[in-house]
Amino acid sequence: MENVKDLLVLLVTSSLVSNVVLSRFLGLCPFLGVSKKTNTAAGMGVAVIFVITLASAVSGLLYRYVLQRFHVEYLETIVFILVIAALVQFVEMFLRKAMPALYRALGVYLPLITTNCAVLGVALTNVQKEYGIVAGIVNGFATAAGFTIAIIILAGIREKLEHNDIPKPFRGMPTVLLTAGLMAIAFCGFSGLL
Repeated sequence: MENVKDLLVLLVTSSLVSNVVLSRFLGLCPFLGVSKKTNTAAGMGVAVIFVITLASAVSGLLYRYVLQRFHVEYLETIVFILVIAALVQFVEMFLRKAMPALYRALGVYLPLITTNCAVLGVALTNVQKEYGIVAGIVNGFATAAGFTIAIIILAGIREKLEHNDIPKPFRGMPTVLLTAGLMAIAFCGFSGLL
């Protein structure tokens, strides 16, 4: 069993120090596309937390007890993609029934969680770093929490920027990309924590 201290360090490292969006540049499509309003960004963050955490658990179990047992580790990417696609379909069905407003607000970005490279990246990272099941789940949750923190901060900044007089060439995506770059620089400061 993993040491609690090691799990806490992994939690901080995966969420802040090695933020999936701001330091590894994975998951940029929903990060840039769904970060216009904080409510929508928070909804996307919760969906990503659910999918990545559950995908980490399921893919870890499948890798350890099926792929390794039958010596077919080379199928990991295909298996992980299938697991992620199934989980996203589950989230989509749940949101359509339970939260139709959020489902409509997320629009095309909800099915894009399937192709969100952050989700697959976490599953593959767990295998490459040889994390156990618990450490893999903690890494998945922390990575998704870091994604959620980043997308909510960007959405809050974008909401504030709507009320500013920005020069015409910088309106829209140029300002968003500059803001994301400054956030990435700011998140580099967390590397001094550990």
